[in-house]
Amino acid sequence: MYDVIIVGARCAGAPTAMLLARKGYRVLLVDKATFPSDTMSSHFLQTPGGACLKRWGLLERITATGCPAIRNKTLDVGHAVFTDAVLPEDGVAACYAPRRILLDHILVNAAVEAGAHLWEGFHVRELLWEEGRVTGIRGFHGRGKAISEKAALVIGADGKRSMVARVVQAPTYSALPSLTCGYYTYWSGVCLQGQEIAQRDHRAVIAFPTNDEKIVVAVQWPREQFDAVRHDISGHFLETLERCTPYLAARLRAGVQAERFVGTGDLPNFFRRSSGPGWALVGDAGHCKDPILAHGMSDAFRDADLLADAVESGLSGECSLQKALADYEQRRDDAALPLYELNCQMARLEAPSLFVNRHMVPNTQKQRDKKGVTTCNNGVTLKP
Repeated sequence: MYDVIIVGARCAGAPTAMLLARKGYRVLLVDKATFPSDTMSSHFLQTPGGACLKRWGLLERITATGCPAIRNKTLDVGHAVFTDAVLPEDGVAACYAPRRILLDHILVNAAVEAGAHLWEGFHVRELLWEEGRVTGIRGFHGRGKAISEKAALVIGADGKRSMVARVVQAPTYSALPSLTCGYYTYWSGVCLQGQEIAQRDHRAVIAFPTNDEKIVVAVQWPREQFDAVRHDISGHFLETLERCTPYLAARLRAGVQAERFVGTGDLPNFFRRSSGPGWALVGDAGHCKDPILAHGMSDAFRDADLLADAVESGLSGECSLQKALADYEQRRDDAALPLYELNCQMARLEAPSLFVNRHMVPNTQKQRDKKGVTTCNNGVTLKP
């Protein structure tokens, strides 16, 4: 029997397993995927996420992959371009955008090094119950026979369509349907030092460097355009680049699209009740939002810290496990709600002036370039 079983081993589940194993608990970490493997992602780690990695002793492993530091952000809203350095967080003065095939493998390895047991390629088919309380899982490897394991706590870190959340019937609240759809791809042969964001005409373009000397280029449209976009992804993607960021489109023409398009129209916004008898949720399983501000992974790291501390309080006898988990959920909501409200507003892709007013702190020092574009240098704070 384990102290904790965690379903889902990516950027929420693996850190939670690592932290609990470091505290001395018996942890089983399971995932239907095997590692290393890729997954759809915003890629972007804001400085709070980098600060978590530094605190956990893992940031150097990320930089060792060749993932470049992103120290500047630029926001183009048509009539103005705002540029400044990222805001430091606990000594981390850069953002990072690692490929998930690398990041997730690092996190999983760290969990195993800490003492967690890892079952890769394991499909959880049901939860075990006793007297109204979740007590374990049942599933299988490949076509093998069913295996059951029990634990004092089962944590669902299995994403926005969480099986754990569905089975325990965790209710959602503060929910909004998908507001945008989006696709991204990778370019090689294009130099990009920082993050570039452009928002106009109810579209957003985001570009930044990642591993292997490639850059990520992403475009978001209103959700109602998804059917049209997905039937001609390349056409809509390139047309949006030309319309919103002609300067970026020109640079991309000098490079090569290195990989296929990846995207979705399934970008819901919600909180879920994230604790109950014998169970808890973390990461997108408990709180999910549009990727427009790219805080999902950083928030997952924060919540892994919060949940690991709560589990320790409950299992150590400091307080009841149920109280500790309820406190975790409240702390999660208190930390997440302000950004969630802003994120949902941004995902409406409304007037650029709203984007600037909500996302930037403007400065009176401005310079007008030869094209009549107002540029603010070293005087605009991009909130991480």
